[in-house]
Amino acid sequence: MPRITVNVDGSRFTDDVEPRTLLVHYLRERLGKVGTVVGCDTSNCGACTVHLNGHSVKSCSVLAVQADGGEVTTIEGLARDGELHPIQQAFHDNHALQCGFCTPGMIMQALDLLAENPDPDAQEVREGLEGNLCRCTGYQNIVKAVQDAAQHMSPGAGPPIEHTEDTPMQRTGEQEARVAERRQS
Repeated sequence: MPRITVNVDGSRFTDDVEPRTLLVHYLRERLGKVGTVVGCDTSNCGACTVHLNGHSVKSCSVLAVQADGGEVTTIEGLARDGELHPIQQAFHDNHALQCGFCTPGMIMQALDLLAENPDPDAQEVREGLEGNLCRCTGYQNIVKAVQDAAQHMSPGAGPPIEHTEDTPMQRTGEQEARVAERRQS
């Protein structure tokens, strides 16, 4: 059996794993990271989205051995010292969930989106989350939550570095105008 070493949510783990073990099952069954949800097992729903080396991946389509030597951040790794990450807080504040099953994957994908586009409009949010499915909502509150989080985070907001209101966001003039317009509405 191959031996892997992976950093998950800031902790280092070394384990022997079956070569066919999916990252989602390793995280849930071996490490107890049950916030990473098993949805469809076909990479269609995105519920299992985590960050691997700073980018979102669907952990049901990645083998645990492929994460060897990597950095994995799960939904459990976002909150710090009992405080929700700004994206988690935005989902809460904007009622961007109903049953909550898709929420961990949505949040992890939204972080990746905001790292690439710190001030997305509604269409850009929808396109950035298109690989993550929610069967309960109409996505309006999810879009609002992502845009709200964008106002409280800086570019490159994905783990392991958190950027919050304390670190001012550098925006272009066009982005500033869109932010001002949203605050007025």
